[in-house]
Amino acid sequence: MPTPPLAQTPDDVVRQIAQSPLGLGMDALCAAFPAVPRRTLQRRLAALVLAQRVVLQGKGRGARYVVPGAKTEPMPSSFAPLPVHEPGADYPTEAYVPTSPEGEAIKTYVRQSRHLRKPVGYQLAFLEAYQPNVTAYLPAELRAQLHVLGQSPAAQTPAGTFARDILNRLLIDLSWASSRLEGNTYSRLDTERLIAQGQAAEGKDALETQMILNHKDAIEFLVGDPERASLTPDTVIALHAFLSNGLMADPMAEGRLRQRAVGIGGSVYLPLALPQSVQELFGIVVEMAAEIEDPFEQAFFLMVHLPYLQPFEDVNKRVSRLAANIPFIRHNLCPLSFIDVPQQAYVDALLGVYELNQVELLRDVFVSAYARSCQQYVAVQQNMGKPDALRLRYRRALGDVVVGIVRAMEPAAETAVRARMPTEVAEEDRAGFAALVLVELKALHAGKAVRYGLRPLEVDGWLQRSRES
Repeated sequence: MPTPPLAQTPDDVVRQIAQSPLGLGMDALCAAFPAVPRRTLQRRLAALVLAQRVVLQGKGRGARYVVPGAKTEPMPSSFAPLPVHEPGADYPTEAYVPTSPEGEAIKTYVRQSRHLRKPVGYQLAFLEAYQPNVTAYLPAELRAQLHVLGQSPAAQTPAGTFARDILNRLLIDLSWASSRLEGNTYSRLDTERLIAQGQAAEGKDALETQMILNHKDAIEFLVGDPERASLTPDTVIALHAFLSNGLMADPMAEGRLRQRAVGIGGSVYLPLALPQSVQELFGIVVEMAAEIEDPFEQAFFLMVHLPYLQPFEDVNKRVSRLAANIPFIRHNLCPLSFIDVPQQAYVDALLGVYELNQVELLRDVFVSAYARSCQQYVAVQQNMGKPDALRLRYRRALGDVVVGIVRAMEPAAETAVRARMPTEVAEEDRAGFAALVLVELKALHAGKAVRYGLRPLEVDGWLQRSRES
């Protein structure tokens, strides 16, 4: 009997589907690849659909995957899933995202000279036309694909677990990629050195260094405490306070809704000017976003309407990019790091929102960016393994003991752990709990301080005392 295929690459799955002119359903594909877990196969198929290498037809148990080129039924909506770049693949001469016909039309319009584009102001009707959980900028088929693609091993754990598990990687990726979209010239390696070692890159403007560090602080703020990762006006304003630190011409504008009119360079769009109206609409936008149940729709809504309103004097796009990660943090989904998003595509997409109130090109950017982010973190997901049951059971107690030992400047020794043993730890679990604490203390460094609510200086001080003793 021949050995069943292992589906080591997407090509194996495509070839298997191509052998059936009518396509294959999930059950048939699971039977064809018995060695591959069903969830892994679902994630792989979602990526293939986004890449337009296969097409999903039908719904429910009758759904099947077919290879484009075979006789297929039309898609149930006008939206076609978008292709994504494989890791290591070359971009076109002008780096851009794969673009839908609607997105291409927006791109063509905003690439015209400014004098050919119609000047516009803030259109309240654009916001009023949106009804949370009724209106959808992202079609249902696309949201379903993104949910499969974004699943993490921490799906059943408390909110924020996955983001904390990959925090060190996320700090570097998101800080670098989001800053790069603002024209920051730090390389990813420079960013890693700055965040991990506090080493600023030579020859870089101090404002660029500050921008990276501001991102790091804002991400730590969101990930460090799940309660902070909530969609409230206070949270969004706090993000602005972190991201704008030391970068505003007027320091009073940091962490504060704008009090004056602003313009947008390169655009014919003029944002709302009246401060009272800005404040009122800011509250409405955040409230509407909080009502949206689907995390992907919620994230995209924030990417559309926060920059469109321009609630702050500057740093609005950065705020929207980090705020868009709040739903992913809360639902333990793969984060949106904006890795490899071409700056020009992002600018064009926002101009389409500003000047046309059309979201299709920004949707193209969002889908491509999220697929690329998931590709970045898939190896991290695979290497994480299954969560330790003891660690999950006593997660809060574990953190409390680590914090207590560090702040008391006690040694990483079993006697110190036993002296602080929480009463909630069952007798039969105490030996294992003590071993877990010692593992955490051994791996502790300043970059992980936020996971325990500690300051980096506290951890550095404790490590120095440990080396001296």
